[in-house]
Amino acid sequence: MDPNSFISNRREVRVLVLQALCEYDSVGHDAIVVLERILDDRKIVGDSRGFARDIVEKVLENFSSVDNIIGKLASDWPLTQIAVVDRNVLRMAISELRWCTERVPEKAVLNEAVELAKRFGSESSPSFVNGVLGSHMKASIAI
Repeated sequence: MDPNSFISNRREVRVLVLQALCEYDSVGHDAIVVLERILDDRKIVGDSRGFARDIVEKVLENFSSVDNIIGKLASDWPLTQIAVVDRNVLRMAISELRWCTERVPEKAVLNEAVELAKRFGSESSPSFVNGVLGSHMKASIAI
């Protein structure tokens, strides 16, 4: 398999996960049901489907913990004032770093999160996401 296709497939999977989480966050639809619908529509199967499901499940299982982490790391911003895209990019990345079954290098998770923020967030989203995740990674090392 071409390594670049693996990266772009993973990036696309993260885009789909972000869609599901934003719909869950915005209108309260069941994130797993939304994700399954999106994955079916895109004909995503195999490892990519498992990877997507793992991220969403870990976000949901650890929702309060993730939001507490974000609240501590971005203490100047109440969670409700953080843009929906930024909030869910952070939820995804922190969950992937802490709890996902597949261990992805920290820098890869950080870079992918910043790319999602560039693509779907505001002008300030990439630096905000980078700062929060950078602080999280430093705090994790200090533990």
